[in-house]
Amino acid sequence: MSTKPEEQSALAADATSESVEPQDKAPANFTASHELTEKPEGVGNAPVEELKKLDLSNKTTEDVTDPVPAAPITTSEPREDPSIPSSSPIWPETSADHPLTKFFGLVGELTKEAEHSEIYGILLSTANEFHTKLILQKFLRANQGDLEKAKQQLLDTLKWRKEFDPVKAAGESFERSRFEGLGYILQVEGVPESVNKSDVVTFNIYGAVKDNKQTFGDLEAFLRWRVGLMERSVQHLNLSAATQAIPDYGAGPDPYQGIQVHDYLQVSFFRQDPLVKTATKKTIEILGRCYPETLSRKFFVNVPVVMGWVYQAAKMLVSKETAKKFTVLSYGNALAGELGKKLPKEYGGEKGALSEIGEGVKLEG
Repeated sequence: MSTKPEEQSALAADATSESVEPQDKAPANFTASHELTEKPEGVGNAPVEELKKLDLSNKTTEDVTDPVPAAPITTSEPREDPSIPSSSPIWPETSADHPLTKFFGLVGELTKEAEHSEIYGILLSTANEFHTKLILQKFLRANQGDLEKAKQQLLDTLKWRKEFDPVKAAGESFERSRFEGLGYILQVEGVPESVNKSDVVTFNIYGAVKDNKQTFGDLEAFLRWRVGLMERSVQHLNLSAATQAIPDYGAGPDPYQGIQVHDYLQVSFFRQDPLVKTATKKTIEILGRCYPETLSRKFFVNVPVVMGWVYQAAKMLVSKETAKKFTVLSYGNALAGELGKKLPKEYGGEKGALSEIGEGVKLEG
């Protein structure tokens, strides 16, 4: 079976679109089922305290990302705001001309301009130095240390979070008939070569969509569902409890990232649906811009053998760092060879079915 040029191009775009990471993209024919001392005005409709109220299906986040750092240095400096721990980690000292130092000095200006300071459950503030720098470092790494680009991306992200309110989306209920079975989150222990005790793995199940119009016809509803799933996965990274600093770009791995699995079982690679293409484009735009450095690896599974070469060719067009994050597997049960045996049985693991053990957004109806 041969592939048409336009179909090959769509698949190549799927992989190469992640050259500036992270992005969340499906083939063109289908898309993903895929503290501060003075709180500023405009933090959004859903305050950070709502994170503590979200129903995460009785799954804990304490051990989700548990890197193996040396014991953190802490300080007992008194805090005016009780939401900031009295004993918090100290970020390694950086020079006055270091991009992170300069970026940190702009926090007040950026949050004031955006009229928002919350991101991934952390309030950006000079009073919350360690965790604020943790977030800033992610934006710097996503832009290869370019301060101006990182600053603009952070500002865009803060403005988007104020308007869209992804924290609220993570706790909303969605229509079961539209989104059931499309996405799940798992905490997976024992991932080979991972420094974490367990890793957050998000599964995007493209084949679960029964009716494109029903799922993608209401673009706003789809985006709130997709962003809700993404925000919940980032919540599981538990960044507000992080104690290990993230190194500069190119100086070492970031332990506070998740893994994504895109499952194409029973998906046709030969259909072009305008509704799906529109939803895919918007999803890529949002997740690629507003969730930098939250992806460690991405697996494309149950990809027809005949299409595998397209991904391999596309990897030649991106940076080595990005290409290392992509793995294409023709069979779903081969995933256990990459992520270990603590996976659902359909992926070669020894656990129950994904639909039984995975966490998704709340559904109703």
